[in-house]
Amino acid sequence: YMGIKQSKGRIMQKKKSRIEARKKKYALWGKLWNCVDNYKKILLVSCHNIGASIFHDIRQAIRPFNAVLVMGKNTLIKAGLQRKITPPNPEDEDYAIRKEGFKPMPQLERLIPLCEGYLGLIFCNDHLSEIKDLLKRFRCTKGAKIGATSPCEVNIEPGPTGLDPKQTAFFQALNIQTKIVKTQIEIMTKTKILAKGQKIGASECALLDKLGIRPFSFEVEAKNVYDNGVVYSPNVLDIKKEEIIEKLRKGALYLTSASLQAGYPTALSARQSVLSGFKNLVACTMGINYDFKEAKEIKSAANKAPEEKQDKKKGEPKKKEVEKVVEQEVKKEEKKEEEIAGFGDIFGGDQTTLFTSKTG
Repeated sequence: YMGIKQSKGRIMQKKKSRIEARKKKYALWGKLWNCVDNYKKILLVSCHNIGASIFHDIRQAIRPFNAVLVMGKNTLIKAGLQRKITPPNPEDEDYAIRKEGFKPMPQLERLIPLCEGYLGLIFCNDHLSEIKDLLKRFRCTKGAKIGATSPCEVNIEPGPTGLDPKQTAFFQALNIQTKIVKTQIEIMTKTKILAKGQKIGASECALLDKLGIRPFSFEVEAKNVYDNGVVYSPNVLDIKKEEIIEKLRKGALYLTSASLQAGYPTALSARQSVLSGFKNLVACTMGINYDFKEAKEIKSAANKAPEEKQDKKKGEPKKKEVEKVVEQEVKKEEKKEEEIAGFGDIFGGDQTTLFTSKTG
């Protein structure tokens, strides 16, 4: 009797756990389906070695951009997206719920293969570049773990370690040169502990733990961008609007010059064609008595130009007179200097020049 009672209790516990797992699954799917219906853009981010506290801070930081972060197991997310795509079946348990709000979304098929690894989905309608830059602020440092691969090269700088001399054998086993200074071990030279991609062993992990070094830093990194059925690299978000406008402006100039040279009118070359035609019309009115409003203004401006040139020519003689007066004053100063240079020696000697003139 006791065995039957215990087996029944185990069966009830399994049923409860299944019910709770199903509730969590449908809660995640409901949140995912709601985000897919309300948002058009998704930023897929890698969340390896990131703690839950950082995800909490990220959720608070992206709220001003009206963005939502969805985390979960990749199998559940893939299953939820696949469930969203497939039409409801009367035999399904959630047929009544899905029948009302079902919308065909075949574009989500491109999103399903991207859900691999430990990923997070940031749903938004705009400000993708701002959110991508915001994610760079969230970093976490972690120590080495046995069996993990090193994401970067790790070196130990020379200097005191704070360890007692009894642990010198540990450093000798790792071929690290040390010396004892003031009853503590000091590393003499810079030594390489781990290379990029190397598996972390027990000795390297113990050494870094003893020295209190946490060599690895991780951040939430953007992997892909989903934009209403189109998938592209997040590097596209680094392109600024000014750069795009400048590229379009240069392309428009090249197209305008090509259409003008080929004589093929386009919307870009229409302005230049009208201007060249107007110049030809004005040139024709110069030789005949026929005028129109715009041509009269240009002719009057052209007639005023010779008068301005004559005024400039009248001002040239005045400039020449001023230059002559300046030259005369310079010559007078040079003569004075030559007269000063002609005095004799103060002791009655021969007249020798104490100063040399500029001309001498």
